[in-house]
Amino acid sequence: QVQLVESGGGLVQAGDSLRLSCAASGRTVDSAAMGWFRQAPGKEREFVSALRWTGGATYYAESVKGRFVISRDNDKNMVYLEMNNLKPEDTAVYYCAAGPRVMEVPGAYFYWGQGTQVTVSS
Repeated sequence: QVQLVESGGGLVQAGDSLRLSCAASGRTVDSAAMGWFRQAPGKEREFVSALRWTGGATYYAESVKGRFVISRDNDKNMVYLEMNNLKPEDTAVYYCAAGPRVMEVPGAYFYWGQGTQVTVSS
């Protein structure tokens, strides 16, 4: 069973930076891909970024491309999301997810963390 725990959310001002962390335990072949999603109040959960534990390309939603950076530390079983130049529209609960392959749809991921709140004030 894969367990994911996010941390690092908080309240920041527009233009600030924040780094989210996701601690993964119990990795399996069903968790080869790691993704970050977010969900704002009244909106559907949306894809933010993803990568594979084995390396290769990283993937970003157009809305965060050039501002967010996803990375991993295989030794520590950690995935990070560095968020720069934050905007009020980035306000959401951010979730870490694990699945067998990189996809931009939530349904493709089998395991989810509890989420961490990111609030960006203008």
